[in-house]
Amino acid sequence: MTATTADAPPPDLRLPKRRGVELLLLIGAVLISVYGYAAVGLAKNNAVPPDVAGYGAGLGLLALLAHLAVRFRAPYADPLLLPIAVLLNGLGLVLIYRLDLETPKDQAAPTQLIWSTLGVALFIAVVVLLRDHRVLQRYAYLSVATALVLMIVPIFFPAVNGAKIWIRVGGFSFQPGEFAKILLAVFFAAYLAANRNALAYTGRRIWRLQLPTGRVLGPIVAIWLLSVGVLVLERDLGTSLLFFGLFVIMLYVATGRTGWIAVGLLLAAVGAFVVGSFEPHVHSRVQDWLDPFASIDAGQGPGQLAQSLFAFAAGGMLGAGLGLGHSILIGFAAKSDFILATAGEELGLTGLTAVFLLYALLVARGYRAGLALRDPFGRLLAIGLASILALQVFVIAGGVMGLIPLTGMAMPFLAQGGSSVVTNWIIVALLIRVSDLARRPQPGQVETGIIAPIARDER
Repeated sequence: MTATTADAPPPDLRLPKRRGVELLLLIGAVLISVYGYAAVGLAKNNAVPPDVAGYGAGLGLLALLAHLAVRFRAPYADPLLLPIAVLLNGLGLVLIYRLDLETPKDQAAPTQLIWSTLGVALFIAVVVLLRDHRVLQRYAYLSVATALVLMIVPIFFPAVNGAKIWIRVGGFSFQPGEFAKILLAVFFAAYLAANRNALAYTGRRIWRLQLPTGRVLGPIVAIWLLSVGVLVLERDLGTSLLFFGLFVIMLYVATGRTGWIAVGLLLAAVGAFVVGSFEPHVHSRVQDWLDPFASIDAGQGPGQLAQSLFAFAAGGMLGAGLGLGHSILIGFAAKSDFILATAGEELGLTGLTAVFLLYALLVARGYRAGLALRDPFGRLLAIGLASILALQVFVIAGGVMGLIPLTGMAMPFLAQGGSSVVTNWIIVALLIRVSDLARRPQPGQVETGIIAPIARDER
């Protein structure tokens, strides 16, 4: 007679943390950046730059510190977010250094490296100190008040290149509107999460669009109009377009109503027409977009947009090679607004496509982290932050390629701009924190032989 015994309990099944994969990808990102740095030196001076080892060690140390913060404080975070950010930041430093060689009296790479170090430090601080992204929901109104203050302050400072978006004190300058992006995303996410049912199911239905009541939609529309109005006064049309796109995307995600996309596109078209017709600074950019070669026909030489188009054309499929292009002819914005033209000329269509794929992957992983959560605030926050990156890339790339009128913004991680690179590192840190919570297994989610989808209960 055979004795029967109770089945042994199934062993715990755990999702892999993928921190080893992240470390290997970080090593690859650092090596690619170091190779680019050395290639520029060989192309321009026929010698490897003497500080290439220091550059590699510095970038590698920053990447290692960020990795250790993620490994010990967010072990289940998406393993692709940090390596992509390090690679884009490293490529940006290489491109800025390459352009510095053409402007010996205007060295931007050392300053950009300092800002990048500060950005990584803040990344580590966010990952270590912010244990749960839902804590930010408590500070929604404080966030929006701070954002409005940050946007208003530059009005009282002199304009730079036609826009009042900078605060300059002595030799120090920064762009407060960059930090306002994150704060507004936090406010939009918190408000829409708290009122998503009222926004989606109450109010009056006009055609195929469910319009919420003014009591529900009014406060967030007022905040959006106020922020965009301030930016229009400052002539910062790029950021105002970004805020408008962010508002429409998050409203659509919160309500699930596709009609908001149509309304957003219509209002954007009307606003662009009005501002482009009556604001001289914007009107000139629209004219350049409509006919980028008008200055050549008039015998005045190519303008910035024409030089940018020439740079992309000269790059061809494989590019001229790092350090061998002539994009510095674009002028004062070659290291900021038009740095993508340098990538296009020297890396070619192939390299430019790779850069765009990195951005696409970064945005997609942010969306994935948000969609894996049942927490409505976390979902909206992750999608909002990823959308900020996506909108910036679209607006900047479209402008320098002549697809849309040019607006002054910084390409995430690539372009010169301390405020921009610091803000982007904070965005990646928040996405790391959200993805860690989304992928972290919870009690009751592990079944026999099956790992249930990772999600958080609504709270």
